[in-house]
Amino acid sequence: MRPTLDLYSFVYRGLLADEAVRLALPLQESDSKQPEMDIQRRMPLEVLDDALLSGARKMAWVYVAIAAFENSVRAFVEERLLEKVGANWWKTAVSSTIKTDAERRKKDEEQIRWHGVRGTSPLAYVQLEELAVIVQNNHPVFKDLVPTVEWAREIFRSLSRSRNVIMHSGQLTLADVERVAMNIRDWVRQVGG
Repeated sequence: MRPTLDLYSFVYRGLLADEAVRLALPLQESDSKQPEMDIQRRMPLEVLDDALLSGARKMAWVYVAIAAFENSVRAFVEERLLEKVGANWWKTAVSSTIKTDAERRKKDEEQIRWHGVRGTSPLAYVQLEELAVIVQNNHPVFKDLVPTVEWAREIFRSLSRSRNVIMHSGQLTLADVERVAMNIRDWVRQVGG
């Protein structure tokens, strides 16, 4: 009977060791079947104030919507410029001021090699309101979907205000949340998702 207990104990310790190693090793994003749970498990939420966590969780939905919107606008602008202007769109269709600012942001990030980067597209380093300038400067390329630049600029300006509150750990009012939702819906209805 004793050898059986030793075998079970050995196997159990092996399983525990395997799990400890699995949790200690960095997870490859493509390996995860539940990426949200993997990220949540790695965060030390239990050491943070419950009231602050509750507020942050509410605003997390707004962050998700704004981040997805912002990246969809970047993809839309890049796809349109690539299709209508060509492969040199970054050089020919983007103002020198925006290029300089984006390249500065990229170089600043490259100095911190141990940290991940925003993305591979140069538009990953362009702010939302700067995207409106790109649309304005290339309006014939976008006119069929963005009838007036001022409409796009106002949506981006409004969303940028809410984005900045969220990105700096603030709380939006319900009216602000509704405005974010309305602006995103209007954009998607006009331009597509």
